[in-house]
Amino acid sequence: MDPATYCRELEAHLCRKNGGHLVRIVGPAFEQVSGWAAMGVPFKVACRGIDRYCERNSAKGPRRRPVRIEFCEADVLDEFDRWRRAVGVSGATAAGAEAGADEADADARAASRTSLPRHLDRVATRLTGLAAGRALTPAFAAAIDAALDEVEGLRARARGLRGDARAEAVARLAALDREVLAAARAELAGERDALAREAAAELQPFRARMAGDAWSAAIEAGVDRLVRERLGLPVIEMG
Repeated sequence: MDPATYCRELEAHLCRKNGGHLVRIVGPAFEQVSGWAAMGVPFKVACRGIDRYCERNSAKGPRRRPVRIEFCEADVLDEFDRWRRAVGVSGATAAGAEAGADEADADARAASRTSLPRHLDRVATRLTGLAAGRALTPAFAAAIDAALDEVEGLRARARGLRGDARAEAVARLAALDREVLAAARAELAGERDALAREAAAELQPFRARMAGDAWSAAIEAGVDRLVRERLGLPVIEMG
């Protein structure tokens, strides 16, 4: 998207999040959002950042004023940083991203210190919702059920795990994440080409800096991320 279209599309998305109340992206706000486009923030990633801010704001109670795009920048840059790590793109393309990236890295380090029991609680909740919320093929449903059984087993003893026992549990979560992701890819095998095209479109602003192998790896990582997003699949491994 060119910057003007990018801004107009995000303006429409924010209007929907504001219950139809239109807040124009003009002046300094236009320059700010154009900066996101210049950095290469994919449109869907920016939307997720806006959604995060709106959800957190709504949790505080009824809103008296509509959300402005300027309020969403920290969440947008945080989502962008997560996306970059997920697909293997390093560095920001604009100086203005550095402060946001530093803040996002701090958030990521905090997330990595999340306790094992809390992590397992979230994973179990997401897996349970996934199994109950949509029609799954028998093979994928079996993979989800098996993963949920393992996660529930770990939850029962997670608070007592220390040292090597905890490291072994974390390693098993990483392996389990790969197994479930492989099953999820198989579930969406018919959409593989479309997902790859979508991943390539998101990565296009970074194409010039990526060699052939790095580009291919980034596409595959992008497909993995889109598969998770499409199915609502949690990251089972610890961050």
